[in-house]
Amino acid sequence: MALDPLTAGMDLIGKAIDRFVPDPAQREAAKLAMVKAQADDDLNAVKVAMSAIIAEASSSDPWTSRARPSFLYVVYILLLFGLPMGILSAFRPDLSLAVAAGFKAWLNAIPDSLYLLFGTVMTGYGVQRTIEKVKGAA
Repeated sequence: MALDPLTAGMDLIGKAIDRFVPDPAQREAAKLAMVKAQADDDLNAVKVAMSAIIAEASSSDPWTSRARPSFLYVVYILLLFGLPMGILSAFRPDLSLAVAAGFKAWLNAIPDSLYLLFGTVMTGYGVQRTIEKVKGAA
């Protein structure tokens, strides 16, 4: 079953090629051209997305160029608060349970779209940093 309209369209074109192109060599050449065109489109989409990330990262505006790393530091701080909460639970289990319940309620109040945005931004940032490091090492 097709996952998206583009995949369904490619499957349909592939079946049409199988049916209407009698020569096996021409059939395979047509399928190869179709796959290459799809790969080129995918590559162009990645290039456009990466150019936006690069433009933001190289911006002279401090908020734009530092927003993604700053947000990552906020997440690190939230994760590191687990250490004192573990110590607190050893001495005051009731208080640590109340704090954890409040924190859970606060996290549940954040819309799912913000979690999706965070994941997208951090993925783009990680890919961009990897590319920069590879280019710097070469």
